[in-house]
Amino acid sequence: MKKWLKPMVLMVLVLFVAACASGKKPAEEAIKAAEAAINAAKGEAMKYIPDQVKTLEDGLTAAKEALAKKDYKAALSGAKDLPGKANDLAAAAATRKEELTQAWKEMSGGLPRMVEAIKSRVDILSQSKKLPANLDKAKLDGVKAGLPEVTQMWDDAQKAFSGGNLADAISKAKTIKDKAVEMMTTLGMQVPAGAKS
Repeated sequence: MKKWLKPMVLMVLVLFVAACASGKKPAEEAIKAAEAAINAAKGEAMKYIPDQVKTLEDGLTAAKEALAKKDYKAALSGAKDLPGKANDLAAAAATRKEELTQAWKEMSGGLPRMVEAIKSRVDILSQSKKLPANLDKAKLDGVKAGLPEVTQMWDDAQKAFSGGNLADAISKAKTIKDKAVEMMTTLGMQVPAGAKS
């Protein structure tokens, strides 16, 4: 009885190893395809939706770890949907880019006018002998001192936009808008309706 048991155990072991190895190649190919798709979509997407890129990269890492642990089924399962998600990522990045571009157009139309209105008001008030009741010299001087900073920030925002860094440009523009609204309020000016939100 022992004579046939040894070859039988050996044969079962060989079949088991072969069965495990047979899932390795599809898992490796799925991971390679996922990695290529993510790398292709990642460049543009990192500018606009970095959190979604990280989610895909985390999924790819998990699939690679499963492959390293010889859990080919989990590796294949984790990697097979990633190329499709990478394509969705590219579409989402394009949508986000369009949204940011539109937001920039809206801000770049209004912010320079707001800053110019503030400068004009500061010039008028600086030449005035008497300031309005709600404004004292210290507040006026504070606004006057803040104008060069706002102007520099606007230049930086425009450079960021020209350099393709839309998210940074929008962030800077929002900061400028907030400062401009604060300055206008301090000076007793009417804040444009679109700038209040």
